[in-house]
Amino acid sequence: MPARKRRLKISTTIAPENRAFLKSLVKRGKAANFAEAFDNLLDEARRAENRERLDRATAEFYASLSGDALKEERELELAVGSAASRVDYDAE
Repeated sequence: MPARKRRLKISTTIAPENRAFLKSLVKRGKAANFAEAFDNLLDEARRAENRERLDRATAEFYASLSGDALKEERELELAVGSAASRVDYDAE
């Protein structure tokens, strides 16, 4: 069982459509209660922001490479992709 997160109480107001959305998440079993539904949405937003940051950093990295370094990076990508395609993830 995962460790319980320490909870902090906040008090705020939200738009009626957002309350309805949180309620629907609970009703559909996506969360046990409003607090968990809200935490899940914040976790999702945080993951999306992290993905965007990684995408930007990756694009900046490739944009900074010289011709030879970019060629080497692409060759490495092809080699790793080829090796990964031969992995049987279902084998025990």
